[in-house]
Amino acid sequence: MPRVLHTAQALVDVVLEIDALPPRGGNANARSEHRYAGGAVTILVSAARTGAKAVHGGAHGVGPNGDLLRAALAKDGVALADEPREGQDSGYCVVMVEPTAQRTFLTVYGAEREITAQSLARLAPEPGDLVCVSGYTLFEPTREPLLEFLESLPAGVDVVLDPGDAFAEFPRELQERVLAVTTVWTSNADEARALTDLDALEDTPAAIRRRLRPGAVVIVRDGDRGCLVFHHGRGTEIPAFPQTPVDTNGAGDTHTGVLLAERALGADWESAATRANAAAAIAVTRRGPESAPTRAEVDEFLS
Repeated sequence: MPRVLHTAQALVDVVLEIDALPPRGGNANARSEHRYAGGAVTILVSAARTGAKAVHGGAHGVGPNGDLLRAALAKDGVALADEPREGQDSGYCVVMVEPTAQRTFLTVYGAEREITAQSLARLAPEPGDLVCVSGYTLFEPTREPLLEFLESLPAGVDVVLDPGDAFAEFPRELQERVLAVTTVWTSNADEARALTDLDALEDTPAAIRRRLRPGAVVIVRDGDRGCLVFHHGRGTEIPAFPQTPVDTNGAGDTHTGVLLAERALGADWESAATRANAAAAIAVTRRGPESAPTRAEVDEFLS
């Protein structure tokens, strides 16, 4: 069975529920605090709960954050390709969640930045595997190790790019180097518009597709309106299952994890996207990034 492999950072999410963001220099009180395993963990756990084999190839540290991350991955059977980095802990991300479910992030780096092309190569990707890449790993000091690893992959390995907010701001030369090895693009609507400078969302997949490798697939998520799947020269709108959200943190990563797991299990892109939409709909009704449903829960939801 093809595997879902992830190269990106695993971080602890410190989720704070607040009434509103404070003004600059001001103060706000959190109504609650929760600590979850986040970052790459959400995609991997979502894939594992769907039934796919999932492996994390990023670096992780020793200490309470690293322990929390490893425990969360082990709970759902996600394997680790690398050993803990001695001398430092994994980083964390403060996630401030407002009553509207809008999120604001502040990230503190740790051991997850200590990757090399050799450490990522311990994932040992094989043809058919899906290798996940985050645009946030394209900042220094992780940029060159990641690119060296990606450009050495054997034929038949799918490279899945989740660009993040930053990708559209990278120099064109760096964008082209990444897109040249990308076979699957999956992003939200804002990220697609930012890369293409197009206002009409339905026009963005084709524009992105022209910059990718031959045969590539483009998936663009549009919140409670579903997602667009573009491949073989045509686009398909996959409807969503709108819910009243309590926390949108992790919904996009849940979508990606389920999407890729379904592909690894043999589904076509449209069927995989339908189940990913359902999984994301379930996720936004739960608090915290560890909200991914199991395969049985998606089955029940769709029935």
